[in-house]
Amino acid sequence: MKIAVISENSQAAKNIIVVDTLKKVAESKGHEVFNYGMYAAEDAVQLTYVQNGILAAILLNSGAVDFVVTGCGTGMGAMLACNSFPGVNCGLVVDPSDAFMFTQINDGNAISLPFAKGFGWGAELNLQYIFEKLLEMEGGQGYPKERAVPMANNRRILNEVKKVAFNDFVTILKNIDQDLLKGAISGEKFQEYFTSNCKCDEIGGFIKSLLA
Repeated sequence: MKIAVISENSQAAKNIIVVDTLKKVAESKGHEVFNYGMYAAEDAVQLTYVQNGILAAILLNSGAVDFVVTGCGTGMGAMLACNSFPGVNCGLVVDPSDAFMFTQINDGNAISLPFAKGFGWGAELNLQYIFEKLLEMEGGQGYPKERAVPMANNRRILNEVKKVAFNDFVTILKNIDQDLLKGAISGEKFQEYFTSNCKCDEIGGFIKSLLA
């Protein structure tokens, strides 16, 4: 599985903590981690949590990654931004039990973490335990397990609702504020990572035209 980390401007200084902790857990299970930044508070490219959502949607809808780890001060803004797009099911994860239940009940493809609220002494341990529970087993098996079938039905229903609630993703990209969009894909490593991993020619072609 390919996992992206996306950090926004107010919490960019914590990017390296998140990436190092995630790699420690994910790479031991055979997953790849791609750090899309921000890398430091002083970066020339400044991502807002809204742009985190845009970038997450591009990566997931294009197949460039399978999962996104993002966040903001409370985690709520980035979660709302991610869920503003089709093809993204993002949960707010505060502790390891949230991570386990989100992956087993909702089987989503993105999580948003609170990097200011409660992120103090021992925060890296909480992150490690969150990532361990997140990646512990294949998602969607249900919790409790006897509820697996109705939970799977609810996920299917939600995805069907989202299909009619949104335009197709390329139309969204064309109609969204183009300066906002260009800012979201201007990170130092974006072009390298995205070009190598994008699986959708239509999305990839449009993004390439913006970067030209």
